[in-house]
Amino acid sequence: MRILVLGFTGYLGQHVTARLRALPDARVLTAGRSPGAGLGADLACDPPERLAERLASAAPDAVVNCAGVTGGDAVALAEVNARGPAVLCAALREAAPAARLVHLGSAAEYGPGRPGTKATESAATCPAGPYGATKLAGTVAVTASGLDAVVLRVGNPVGPGAPATGLPGRITALLRAAGPDPDAVLRLGDLSAHRDFVDVRDVAGAVALAVTAGGPLPPVLNIGGGTAVRVRDLVRELTGRAGFRGRIEEDRSGSARSARVSWQCSDVTAAAHALGWRPSRTLDESLAALWAATEPGPRAPGDGAGP
Repeated sequence: MRILVLGFTGYLGQHVTARLRALPDARVLTAGRSPGAGLGADLACDPPERLAERLASAAPDAVVNCAGVTGGDAVALAEVNARGPAVLCAALREAAPAARLVHLGSAAEYGPGRPGTKATESAATCPAGPYGATKLAGTVAVTASGLDAVVLRVGNPVGPGAPATGLPGRITALLRAAGPDPDAVLRLGDLSAHRDFVDVRDVAGAVALAVTAGGPLPPVLNIGGGTAVRVRDLVRELTGRAGFRGRIEEDRSGSARSARVSWQCSDVTAAAHALGWRPSRTLDESLAALWAATEPGPRAPGDGAGP
């Protein structure tokens, strides 16, 4: 089975690629815009015709799109998160119409949740900012493409290798820098919001199941932890694991995002039915792996990705 992974150098992409390479009889090809990407492809600016030529040369049985950006201005977000999936679908219809497409979406597409509830795939989508809006546009492009495609709507990924652009990775980096200094101060924003955290290795496992599942899949499947966790509790767990002896100063005046989206929680029942997938790692296990992966000393590339 020939599987092409776009965006393989990113946080999710690295774990997904490692998991797919562990599949029996799988040949994993990679594509992206960075040097050494394998198949050169830039979803933000390549015309569909050029991308179709490269897809035809790869002849994939399945394509996994991990390409995406979480920050930047609205134009940058739209180029990768909205235009990218649309161009990919157009190229696939021309070059590999029988290939299965697995696209990574985001729970941010739902927007604010109702406290105490879990969002199913049929819930209304009302993203609260440009990131969620552009990810939703990408999802619409995929689900309307007519391809054998599924969007995995991912919660807040956490685990080994989490980047500093996200809260768990940023807190971990701050704690490593602070060390045991009792006078250290971490100045953080509002930590009152609830988020649905899912281990990045479990996300990779869901992708592998979606790639290899027989027959058509539902157009959208939630991939999350299935539990709403107060962000403050996640920070408390990390500080305890780090043996942090300093002080945390929390700005409780509230960030714009926390005010707009105070609750996120995904119902993952449909993924269990369609893929036989459920999250297998607890948040404690994810945070332990995240902390261990940042220990000083050399680590092999992809270390901690796991099966």
